[in-house]
Amino acid sequence: MLRWRFNCLGAGAAVPHAMAKVGIDVSTAPRQAGYISDNSSITGISLMHDEGTGGNVDGGYGVFPLFPLTNCTFAACPVGIAARQALRAAGTDAARPGYFTTTFVNGIKIETTSTRRSGLIRFSYASAPADPTPTNYVVVDLTHDLQRSFEGGSISVSPSGRVELGGTFLQSYGTDNYTAFACYDFNDPNSNAKNMDFGTYQSVSENTPDVIAVSSNITSLNFPFQPSVSPIQAGALLSFNSSTVLARFGVSFISTQQACANAEAEIPDWDWDKVEVFLTSIHSSSWDTFRTVHPLLSITSPREWGEIVSAYVDGWRHRGYIPECRANTKAGFVQGGSDGMPILGDFAVKYGSVAEELGVPTDDLYQALVDTAENTPPDWSRVGRQNTAWKMFGYIPTDWVDPSGSVGLPTREASRATEYSLGDFAVRQAGIALNKSDADIAKYSNRSMNFVNHWDPSVTSDGFTGFLQRRFQNGTFAFSPPNACSPVDPVSHSCARGTDNDVGFYESSSWEMSFFAPQSMSTIVRLMGGPATFLARTDHYFTQGYYQAGNEPSFEIPWVYHYVNRPDLSALRVRKVVFDNFNTGIRGIPGNDDSGAMASLLVFHLLGLYPVPASTQLLIGSPFLSSFTIHNDLFGTSTNFTVLGFDPASLASAPPTGSKLFVKSVNVNGKPGSLCWIDFFDVVGGGEVVIELDGDPTLAAQRGCGAAVSQPLPDSLETGGFVI
Repeated sequence: MLRWRFNCLGAGAAVPHAMAKVGIDVSTAPRQAGYISDNSSITGISLMHDEGTGGNVDGGYGVFPLFPLTNCTFAACPVGIAARQALRAAGTDAARPGYFTTTFVNGIKIETTSTRRSGLIRFSYASAPADPTPTNYVVVDLTHDLQRSFEGGSISVSPSGRVELGGTFLQSYGTDNYTAFACYDFNDPNSNAKNMDFGTYQSVSENTPDVIAVSSNITSLNFPFQPSVSPIQAGALLSFNSSTVLARFGVSFISTQQACANAEAEIPDWDWDKVEVFLTSIHSSSWDTFRTVHPLLSITSPREWGEIVSAYVDGWRHRGYIPECRANTKAGFVQGGSDGMPILGDFAVKYGSVAEELGVPTDDLYQALVDTAENTPPDWSRVGRQNTAWKMFGYIPTDWVDPSGSVGLPTREASRATEYSLGDFAVRQAGIALNKSDADIAKYSNRSMNFVNHWDPSVTSDGFTGFLQRRFQNGTFAFSPPNACSPVDPVSHSCARGTDNDVGFYESSSWEMSFFAPQSMSTIVRLMGGPATFLARTDHYFTQGYYQAGNEPSFEIPWVYHYVNRPDLSALRVRKVVFDNFNTGIRGIPGNDDSGAMASLLVFHLLGLYPVPASTQLLIGSPFLSSFTIHNDLFGTSTNFTVLGFDPASLASAPPTGSKLFVKSVNVNGKPGSLCWIDFFDVVGGGEVVIELDGDPTLAAQRGCGAAVSQPLPDSLETGGFVI
């Protein structure tokens, strides 16, 4: 079983899709984004963080932290990371969009705000009232990131109060290193604070890294790159004759000069109030984000999404494959399938006709999809797919060696196959949207169904028959207990991305992944034994404890009742999922946020919508709101959703009998629609969507998806859905 205890969110300031994510770093782990809400000591205030990811428990980035000091002399200040760390005063952590603050037990207050590649950090020292010219200090740390992975770098301090840094560190999810640069300015033109003294500090030797010398005579340090982690502690120390010190920073992956230019361009006048910022949790990995993050961006932020999709295509231009999980500017690890494919397919079906306006050449986008679907890279653990096997067998064989010499991590075979199938469906969908050949569309339609080749009809669990399993090259199946890697796994199998994963599934169980074929859920219904058995099996999945709320493979399952004409049961299940697993307190989501995946899932649940990957269909359900409006800045539209009969009593894990919860009718601009799905272009097209609710469970079960349209159930390939 693999579950995350922490949400891995950074409490700090960041604008959407920004490089700068400034916030505090703590001394204890797990600290994937630097911040923990407990009483862990603070070691610094740093400039960039991974956001909402799993990965390395020590965290990603956390480079070039600052730290405020007081009540010391220049040569004797505790500049080392262990010596300087300090506790927060209870109850002082506070945040609002674009702003974070906390206070040390010694009274020093920290405040942060930021722009895209720069920001401001303010320290307010608790000086004695009788001291008109207090002396306070700021440490600028060169060598410590969250992982303590420094491999070389340099720092220089100038009399003007500018500090320039560059350093090489290890990425948080992958095997490579990266180099980052920063620029600090302390010469606030709006302040009377003066830089009284400045210099550098460094460990006396690598053998005694905690023995540190501080010198005002040395204003630059350089540590040549070495291909191993250095224990050296080094940085700069500055003193000020003020009880308030404001630092402006800029960051870059290019050079210190670019970092300084970023700060000067984005915050030219040092005006805190003019730095308009908003918090976000949307970030990288495709496996985490293809299900809900990118579909949400497609609705609300098409221009920004176009830039992200353009970056995916650009990755193909440079490496020949759609990038999968890039961490700290470098290729990370492929978690499952090549899950940038559903993202590009989604873009093609929704914005293919206006892609050029969004800066995405459609021929390049389609070629990126085809190359990723057809070619096998030398190392498919970092990018691409195991396509030699996929094309040869129609499944991912266990214990098979690629005769071409291509290598990768040969685990997670069954779950990878489901994602490969969805990736091929994305190519099929893009081919239709972009008017590609009938031969391509037919090929990828067929390959979209290859997940069935991992279905073993002989496996039984809890009285239910038929489950996804691993399979050998001779066609026989390799048995794994269907409950392996579930929350109630009695053996605690390895379920992560590693060589010891011998069950065939990644961060999920066969009980869970056997529901995953969003391109053809009617096939899953048939394989499980028909609608009645499917309903019983879905209920059993939840009641038996196989549901894992805190991870992505579970996201769609509360909605799958739609596919057997029972959206009323989806409405009840989604209510229970939300109220049992989400809240507004600390750690208010059921796992790590995974680059915004969990937060965007909650948004969809609350709106009564769930996106079908690489398609224009969204499942429609019972909103948690009486009304809402969706704005699309590309189309210049505002779509108003009104919920007739909205009943606050239904907002509970187990809504009381008779509360109005069930969708009775859906009208789009006055035209009746399905009670189970709505088209993307109706969601963003402007106009009025009216959802009527009632509280009669018997009538809700009888009407199902309704009869207002010729195809009321959501589409499935096997039953002729997603028509050409």
